[in-house]
Amino acid sequence: MRKYHALPVALLAALALTACQDGTGTKDEGAAHPDPASATVTATHPAEDGVGGKGTSGTTGTQGTTGATGTEGASGATGTQPAKGDKAAKGDKATKGTTATRDSCNGSNTTVTAQPVRRPLNHMLLTVKNTGSKMCDLTYYPVLRFDEMQWVPRPIKDSKPQAVTTLAPGESGYAGVSLSAADGSGEWGTTSHKLTVGFQGRTPNSDGGPSALPTLPAKGVYYDSTLTVTYWLRDMDDALSY
Repeated sequence: MRKYHALPVALLAALALTACQDGTGTKDEGAAHPDPASATVTATHPAEDGVGGKGTSGTTGTQGTTGATGTEGASGATGTQPAKGDKAAKGDKATKGTTATRDSCNGSNTTVTAQPVRRPLNHMLLTVKNTGSKMCDLTYYPVLRFDEMQWVPRPIKDSKPQAVTTLAPGESGYAGVSLSAADGSGEWGTTSHKLTVGFQGRTPNSDGGPSALPTLPAKGVYYDSTLTVTYWLRDMDDALSY
């Protein structure tokens, strides 16, 4: 902090006489105010300048440098709000989890129903409802097996969703099953009374957990060699549109 000392009375009188002789009056005194040293002190000690700068013609410049606005901008509430938002976002991620940490939907945490529909013809709707307490993923497409069938129905590639179908507790996902050719061109047609629905894991054709055994109608379900299935989808109408 710069200290100032009172000047002797004789010296003050001499300075005043010199100023009068130059004919400049107090103009010289005014030109000396933008002292670089004073500016340095102002930037370094903003709290002191509010006191030391009073009564001088340099007060305006000091206030512009050390105004309260600049200080508040650095530590104001607006600056701390994004941090709170970040915490909220992290909390949201922790609630939903990531694809790597969420459970796979399977026969242990869902209920599965298989219901033939009138339209479109020769179609059946699979419905999977999340009965667990956490979110789960329906990955890829269901692996179907009627009775002791030795082959796996192929998926309809055009039905593949852009993202994995994720179910919150209580939510349902769907898959449409095209059982047989409407024109009768399919082969090995037979009626089945038992259906096993298998679930895939994080990689194609991997084990996703326990299978489900939905009940079929008492008269059974007819299928042939054209049997296909959609990927797991969130919308029932989409599942029946293939």
